[in-house]
Amino acid sequence: MVKLGMIIGDRYEILEKIGTGGMADVYKAKDYKLNRLVAVKVLKQEFSENANFVSKFRVEAQAAAGLAHPNIVNVYDVGEENGIYYFVMELVEGITLKKYIERKARLSVKEAVSIAIQVSMGIEAAHNNHIIHRDIKPQNIIISKEGKVKITDFGIAKAATSNTITSNVMGSVHYTSPEQARGGYSDEKSDIYSLGVTMFEMLTGRVPFNGETTVAIAIKHIQEEMPSARDYVSEIPISVEQIVDKCCQKSPDRRYQSMGELIKDLKRSLMTPDEDFVKMVDPEEEGSTKMISDGERSQIKRQSRSRDSMEEAMHLRREADVKRSARKKYVEEEEEEEEDPEEIEYEYEEEEEEDEGDDYDPKMERITTALAIVAAILIGCIVLFLVGRAFGLFDFGLFGQKEEQAQEEEEEKEEVEMVEVVGKDVDDVKVTLLNLGLTPEIEYQESSEYKQGTVMDSSVKAGEKIKEGSNVVLTVSAGSEGVEVPDVVGISEAEAMTALGKGGFPVNKTSGHDAYIKEGNVITQSPEAGAKVPAGTTVTIRISQGPEVSKVPVPDVIGKDESEAMAMLVEAGVQMGKVTEVNHENADLTGLVCYQSYSAGAYVEPGTVVDVSVSLGPAQATYRFTDPISAPTPEEDPAYRSGTLVTVTLMADDGTQLLSTQTTSFPIQQQNITGIKSGSGYLLYQYVNVTEASTVQGEDGSVTTIEGSSENKEIKRPVQFIAE
Repeated sequence: MVKLGMIIGDRYEILEKIGTGGMADVYKAKDYKLNRLVAVKVLKQEFSENANFVSKFRVEAQAAAGLAHPNIVNVYDVGEENGIYYFVMELVEGITLKKYIERKARLSVKEAVSIAIQVSMGIEAAHNNHIIHRDIKPQNIIISKEGKVKITDFGIAKAATSNTITSNVMGSVHYTSPEQARGGYSDEKSDIYSLGVTMFEMLTGRVPFNGETTVAIAIKHIQEEMPSARDYVSEIPISVEQIVDKCCQKSPDRRYQSMGELIKDLKRSLMTPDEDFVKMVDPEEEGSTKMISDGERSQIKRQSRSRDSMEEAMHLRREADVKRSARKKYVEEEEEEEEDPEEIEYEYEEEEEEDEGDDYDPKMERITTALAIVAAILIGCIVLFLVGRAFGLFDFGLFGQKEEQAQEEEEEKEEVEMVEVVGKDVDDVKVTLLNLGLTPEIEYQESSEYKQGTVMDSSVKAGEKIKEGSNVVLTVSAGSEGVEVPDVVGISEAEAMTALGKGGFPVNKTSGHDAYIKEGNVITQSPEAGAKVPAGTTVTIRISQGPEVSKVPVPDVIGKDESEAMAMLVEAGVQMGKVTEVNHENADLTGLVCYQSYSAGAYVEPGTVVDVSVSLGPAQATYRFTDPISAPTPEEDPAYRSGTLVTVTLMADDGTQLLSTQTTSFPIQQQNITGIKSGSGYLLYQYVNVTEASTVQGEDGSVTTIEGSSENKEIKRPVQFIAE
């Protein structure tokens, strides 16, 4: 279990928890080796017990670590320590796209397209490295404080597809492609579909398909037509609507075939948003049988005759060339006297004309057969060579070539000039070297000449050229009297804390199993005992948890009632922990256990506490209304006049009254009504149109008075609420 203050990988200090997801927790940490803040994503314990998931997690995380792109959260490191599987990522200070959309209700077209372009560029870089994300959604897109868009969760998405679909599907099913929903093969075009749904949500503030259960939503992705974004926001340009529609086609063959094509159209839509330039693809129409006209049939015949004539001429020309070479050789052997080249050429031409009609030449057939045999032997040798080299049978100095290639790549690295560091504060020097692309390593040494924390020497002198990425060893003063680290190995944790505290050493604690060190005593310490270091240096101690006890498997209690689950857990040698009541999309699990904190089959230590959740049934979807309320429009009532007292009522379709107010001034300020249980409703405007009395003078000078009138008016305006 990860605890604040512990150090993993001998370099990453866990500072605080900054996020959690269905499969992993994210912590802010400090990388002491490179002196920078990072994000450490730690696989949850219930998944770390699954060997299949861990294997895929490692492979995918290592692959993602090879991605380096401005629009991808870079993965720096991946590792495992005491059953904790983690990978280290770039720390991005910002907000997820999901929360950003929720704050703004919906994004402007330009902002949505700009974000989509950056996301597409990041996905394109991954696809070029044969990595498919498989879980593109606003929750996995981060907008940094500087406005940079970055995709995260590369590395576990592929593993999650096959192992954790039930644990985190609610966040992903809204964005999953039809082929993923069917459980079939998914490729780059699945990411394009998910990005299309994400663009739909950015533009409209809602997802295209919703439902009470994940299965219902998945079926909609498979069967129902994609709604048009312009049905919800009419000002969306036609090109943007068509781009989203093409991304979200049910058939992968009808979508964009690459991220490059999508990026091209997105950039063009920024320049000419109202232009109809998006080309929709219909593979069935392209592959269907078509009727051809008489003109097209005549043209095909002419091209066929021309092609046949050309092929026949080329065939005769090749035969003539072969015969000419054979006869030339025969003549050179038979004739002793040299003939005039012009006469020989003339003779060959005559013979060629005479023999044009010959279709069979035994000598040429033998030559052709011999050439075919030689070609077959050569091809066989090449195939054998390639297969042999693949199995390492023909190295032929391949090691040397690889070394030369590696050396060339090393030489291609840029060289930087070492700066003067002697006499400067070590913290300032570390920052300077990191900015130069160099890696500082610190060695402390007692000195009466330099004050504590000052650089005394460097392995690379100022002015020397050094390749970027190289290590530079800094010798730093520990003061005239460096503090000696006491020996705490083998003593109890309390005694170690007391001894180190007296010396002024802050302590980081980690834990581990040891068959020989008593539980609660110190197994190792770093720095080692006797080392002289500056006062205030952090000492890391590792506390023994005793020898490892043989573990027991966790039973499967999903679908059992609370009492039966408790009996099964106790019988297996573990304990039932907290029991919480939660909503669950599967109605069949109502009143039964729907979650257990350790997955079934996971091996844990005897006595481990297993928390469970009992289902209250599916949660009812809720909606919100956040829009300002405008006055009746001329289309709704041409006679409406500003300043009229209007009663405004907001009703949900289920009959719930959400708002009732009177005003003479519009618009009514933006509302924030949440927890609405119906997806739609209406605004009811009620007021009186008053016509003032007036007089009309006739042609004969008579005056007629027209009495004033009043008319009760009622307008009902439909409203679509936003899903929470």
